[in-house]
Amino acid sequence: MKRLLCILFLCFVGISTVSAQKIGYINSEFILSKMPEYKEAKDRLDKLAERWTKEIDERYVVLNQKKDLFLREEVLLPAEEKEKRREELQKLENEIVELQKTRFGVGGEYFQKRQELIKPIQDKVFDAMQKVASKKSYTFIFDKANQSNLVYADKKSDLSDEVVKELGIK
Repeated sequence: MKRLLCILFLCFVGISTVSAQKIGYINSEFILSKMPEYKEAKDRLDKLAERWTKEIDERYVVLNQKKDLFLREEVLLPAEEKEKRREELQKLENEIVELQKTRFGVGGEYFQKRQELIKPIQDKVFDAMQKVASKKSYTFIFDKANQSNLVYADKKSDLSDEVVKELGIK
C-alpha cells in the first residue's frame, strides 16, 4: 500500500511539474524586420558582400581569359614556357581562392563584419525575449524562424509582438 501511495505521489508531482511549464515561441525574422538598425546593418553587409563578390568575379574573368589565351597558344609554346604559364595560372587561381576564404570563409572578413553589425542587434532581441519570458513565467521559448523544427504552434503562444514592444518598436 505504501508503495502504491509513493508511486501515485511521484506521478502527481511529475504531472504537476509538467503542467506548470509554459512554452512559447518567437519569430526572430519578424522581430528583426521591425528593427530599423537591423535593416541598415543588413544593407551594409549586403553591399559589402556584393562589392567583394564583384571583385572575385572580375578576377575569375581575367583568369579565364588567360586560360583561354594559353589554350590557344599552348601548341606553339616550348615546354618550359608552357610550364611557366601553367604555374602562373595556378598561382592566380590560388590567389582567388585565398581571397574568397579571406572574405567569405569561416572567420573571414564577412563573418567578422556580421558579428560586429548584427550580433549586438540579435543580443538586444535575445535580452528582450528573456524579459518577456521571465515576466510571463515561460520555461521554454522556441524560434520559429531559420528552418526551425517547430511543427505546430498556436498563435496564442507567439510572443513576437511582445518582444517587439519590449524593444520599444511600434
